[in-house]
Amino acid sequence: MGIADDAKNKAEDLKGRVKETAGTATGDDELKAEGQADQGLAAVKGKIADAADKVKDGVDAVKDKLSGN
Repeated sequence: MGIADDAKNKAEDLKGRVKETAGTATGDDELKAEGQADQGLAAVKGKIADAADKVKDGVDAVKDKLSGN
């Protein structure tokens, strides 16, 4: 995952945590749920990026073997 993507996911997670906390503090269940959804989305994006990195690493390893490195 690129540094910019990682930072965006962390920011989205933080935004979700703030919304959830604000929703809890004010009794706004909709805001709380929105915050939880933001956190979930950030987590999913992170997992997808991690999986993509592993696939790329695997492809690179195969290329290295085929090229004799």
